Amino acid sequence: MPVIEVNDIEICFESFGPQDAPPLLLVMGLGAQMTVWSPGFISELLERGFRVIRFDNRDVGLSTKTVGDPPDVMTLYTQVMAGQPVEAPYNLSTMAADAVGLLDALGIPAAHIVGASMGGMIVQTMAIEHPGKVLSMTSIMSTTGAIDVGQPEASAILALLTPPPADRDGAITATVAMSKIIAGSLFDEAEARARAIETYDRCFHPQGSAFQIAAIAASGDRTERLGALQMPTLVVHGREDSLITLSGGEATAAAVSGADLIVYGQMGHDIPELYWSQLADAVFGTAMRSEL
Repeated sequence: MPVIEVNDIEICFESFGPQDAPPLLLVMGLGAQMTVWSPGFISELLERGFRVIRFDNRDVGLSTKTVGDPPDVMTLYTQVMAGQPVEAPYNLSTMAADAVGLLDALGIPAAHIVGASMGGMIVQTMAIEHPGKVLSMTSIMSTTGAIDVGQPEASAILALLTPPPADRDGAITATVAMSKIIAGSLFDEAEARARAIETYDRCFHPQGSAFQIAAIAASGDRTERLGALQMPTLVVHGREDSLITLSGGEATAAAVSGADLIVYGQMGHDIPELYWSQLADAVFGTAMRSEL
């Protein structure tokens, strides 16, 4: 997979489809490699005429890792919930600048952007801070950064903050168990295990998640700034999401003037195959609004 230098780090990325097709950038979530974007969902987007680009955020996959000891995530969570300021090596603005830098390096003036979970926070930040680079925005299973919305259920936050075992079998088993906790009723254990195996074998770097959690914690509430956005916006959430609960998506849609909100009844903190086609249609429809 190609690697390109962006903002003094290396970003690993993949591009699918014709280079002259409308560009669509996929931004993945916390600790998740770009390979978590399912090939089936990417195929749906390609069928709708996009050039699809996905990449590893810093501190995950084959992109650059932060040196030094990772922050203590329990301390970070406590600070955020207490409304205390958080210091971090970088924040969501840094990660948004990475994504913009990737587009620049690929010679793409502006793109449709789609982010899931933390990726939704990153694309929101891209839209706020680099509006000229964003043709349309889709925020999936994400939230505004306000501490009174989208908060996880106890079982989900415990699963998220529990470090996985270092051995391959233990890490894979723990990843599948966490996926089951945060996924909705359409959870597919065989698919989750195959993805966990692929992820571990490609790059096992759990400490990267701590740096990314710190970036989220240091970035604060985007609600007011989301109100200034002008580009077509789609917000997608699962009614069964236990990690970022539905109020996070509802608050995001309410913050952006003219945003569309789609709630899938059997979706948790995942993107089940049942909804790939519907979601691709919705992303395409949002993108088409940017050309009106």
